[in-house]
Amino acid sequence: MTTPRICVVGGGLVGMALAYGLACAGESVCLLDQGDVAWRAARGNFGLVWVQGKGFGLPAYARWTRTSAALWPRLAQDLMADTGIDVHLHQPGGFQLCLDGAELEEEVWRLSWLREAVGSDYRFEVLDPVQLRQRLPGAGPTLVGACYCPDDGHVNPLLLLRALSTAMQKRGVILHTHANVQRIERAGDAYRLSGEGREWTAERVIFAAGLGNRALAAQVGLNIEVQPNRGQILVTERIAPFLHYPTSYVRQTAEGSVQLGDSHEAVGLDDGVSRGVMADLAQRAVRCFPLLAKVQVVRTWGALRVLSPDGFPIYQESREAPGVFATTCHSGVTLAAAHAFVLSPWLAGGPAPHAIAAFNDQRFKEHGHGR
Repeated sequence: MTTPRICVVGGGLVGMALAYGLACAGESVCLLDQGDVAWRAARGNFGLVWVQGKGFGLPAYARWTRTSAALWPRLAQDLMADTGIDVHLHQPGGFQLCLDGAELEEEVWRLSWLREAVGSDYRFEVLDPVQLRQRLPGAGPTLVGACYCPDDGHVNPLLLLRALSTAMQKRGVILHTHANVQRIERAGDAYRLSGEGREWTAERVIFAAGLGNRALAAQVGLNIEVQPNRGQILVTERIAPFLHYPTSYVRQTAEGSVQLGDSHEAVGLDDGVSRGVMADLAQRAVRCFPLLAKVQVVRTWGALRVLSPDGFPIYQESREAPGVFATTCHSGVTLAAAHAFVLSPWLAGGPAPHAIAAFNDQRFKEHGHGR
């Protein structure tokens, strides 16, 4: 078997998007997937391609998400061409629904800060209750308003995962499953990865292993102090279409089911569900859209998402081991297009995108995080 030039460690949305982008550029790639024993952050992805509010405190991240959202139609079209899988991309804009005046005031303040920091073309509208219900007729009477961003959208995250897996392999990526990578070491001009009696060798290595990045990256001097953050999701039975825009709390899928989410819990490695959080999600959803009070919830689950100390991505090349990178982010769906088409050329040895300088691990040392 030919030794691939690049090895991607991690078979989630980040790793697969990178592997797909690299393969589209003609690179020889293998992807090492730990299998179902992995924490699988992709299970908890809400499916939003979201710009609104992202990057508050770090304008480079706002620009990065806008770049990715603009590239998403290309990704969806390419995946359809390669696999025949429609990932159900819709970008009609999205709503941040506000349950009280304090929420609306804070959201407007954040978006105004972003417009000042990023530029006047950062688009959003502030809607009062009357204007909101003109756009979303089913919106609840207790909502005080909303912010709308025309750049927002959503996809089916499970179809996206399937499409990326299928497409990257059709493009020549070699997929190794049940690959529990534990060590990395130099092997002449390349790097050797090993674990549980198996070995892989490549010239360049990309860690995209989510929570597993911390231990792997530390072996090459990288400070990737990611932590788990649990999100719970509820899914209802299929109902007639009523919500034609995604919102940060509630979205209706192309099949008619409704997803309820947006919980954040620091509970260690517990990826279960809790009655209290599920009740809160359901109650908030009913306040947003009262018709949901009569709809049956059919599935619930929790998943561990990956958070850096400040919540922003980390893209870093090791100084001790040139050609070895760590990549991690909290928004695998939103950033999938940027990962495939903008980040992957840098990982292959090309010039660094302008945004990359803002996302290295040095910022944690400078602000007292980590070592």
